[in-house]
Amino acid sequence: MEKYTLNDIEKQRKELVLNLKAMGVNPFGHKFLTEYSNAELKERFEELGGKDVAAKGRVMAIRGHGKAAFVVIKDFSGKIQLYFRYDNLGEERYKFFKKVIDTGDIIGVKGPLFKTHTGEITVEVKEFELLSKAIRVLPEKWHGLKDPEMRFRKRYLDLISNEESMQIFITRSRVIDRIREFLKGREFLEVETPMLQPVPGGATARPFVTHYNALDQDMYLRIAPELYLKRLIIGGFEKIFELNRNFRNEGISAKHNPEFTMMEVYWAYADYEEMMKLTEELIHFVALNAIGTDVVLYKGDEISLKAPFARIRFEDAFEKYAGVSMDELRDLERAKEALNKLGIKMNKPLTFGNVVNEIFDKKVEVNFIQPTFVYDYPLEISPLARRSDTDPHIVQRFELFIGGMELANAFSELNDPIDQLERFEEQAKAKSQGEEETHVMDIDYVEAMEYGLPPTGGLGIGIDRLVMLLTGKESIREVILFPQLKKKTDGEKEK
Repeated sequence: MEKYTLNDIEKQRKELVLNLKAMGVNPFGHKFLTEYSNAELKERFEELGGKDVAAKGRVMAIRGHGKAAFVVIKDFSGKIQLYFRYDNLGEERYKFFKKVIDTGDIIGVKGPLFKTHTGEITVEVKEFELLSKAIRVLPEKWHGLKDPEMRFRKRYLDLISNEESMQIFITRSRVIDRIREFLKGREFLEVETPMLQPVPGGATARPFVTHYNALDQDMYLRIAPELYLKRLIIGGFEKIFELNRNFRNEGISAKHNPEFTMMEVYWAYADYEEMMKLTEELIHFVALNAIGTDVVLYKGDEISLKAPFARIRFEDAFEKYAGVSMDELRDLERAKEALNKLGIKMNKPLTFGNVVNEIFDKKVEVNFIQPTFVYDYPLEISPLARRSDTDPHIVQRFELFIGGMELANAFSELNDPIDQLERFEEQAKAKSQGEEETHVMDIDYVEAMEYGLPPTGGLGIGIDRLVMLLTGKESIREVILFPQLKKKTDGEKEK
């Protein structure tokens, strides 16, 4: 069981709360609405100066002694200074202020807005209310919360203490708003598909398993919405998108969180060429309208998000950056030699698909700093993509890389149900031979395809990684409000 501990100052604050309640004073007050935010009070000083105003927020600093004190409070918009004065408040209320109000408390005040002799816009407090008493002490006020582990575990303290963190998540919200604006402006309809699925499909990943008691059957948190979205295309929708969570039972890294946000787009009668153009236009639009620029700094590199993005065939990229060809890797003995030469150790079964993915992850994708579409992928690592009309070993698929990481994945969707069933069977065979991360058989989806799936372009973009790029953050945990972390033991908590 987790221990509940308070330091000496926090024990005193808790005792104060109990004493206030005993005296009939509620230290956790009622609503306090204001006409203007703190930022607006400053912006509109020419209009509001000298007039009575109301302000609210968390106490971030208190300075002053005797019969006057300056206090800084912060709301969502920013900070404003308050002036507490004995002569304005009277003995009883000023004594209450001095004895009760601490940093971290949330208060509301009323009084005239004025400017100090140093030019600081300030509220001269005539009335105040304690809206919520803080028992816990905030992190050290001048340096904020710096320990990354603590920042992620206690994101609320990170947001209170570090303005940069708050701005990251404001930007994230804007990015998502602009994505919706862009797609809806092109007549894409937003839809929702199941989070709980009887068959985990749409990607090759290990799912989280849960149990549905009412039906007494196992269900899976979705690893992708793809197969349900394509069912909707079969049903008659032509331009749709979904922006929501995926769950994959995999490791945590700078680019991976087991719960992450994806956007998937499907466009009937289009193909991967149209999806490339759409991707370029979308990312450029979002950058300009969410952060105000189409040039970002990521890992020390200045990256332009202007279209057109560079393009390179998958096999050409392999030969250029890894020095091997697809033909070599299809021979597993030569594949072993290539892995040894490149210094790569395989932790998965030695198959063509695993070797290709491992080499690409370790040696190829890191080279694509400026936006680059890598296209025409091998069939073996793309079970849901349409074959090329000119080469049966190649599928019409692309991935977009920026800053050395994958940001988007797209296909001309496979719409041949016979071919799809054969690929599912190949994946099932691999699974029976020990391959855990393979696409599972979904007969219901094949049956849906047999009613006719029109030629379709599909696109997925990782929202967390897009926000990483646009905010210059190198860890996915910086852009997810509550990233997944290992649970601490009691000993670690006490330490």
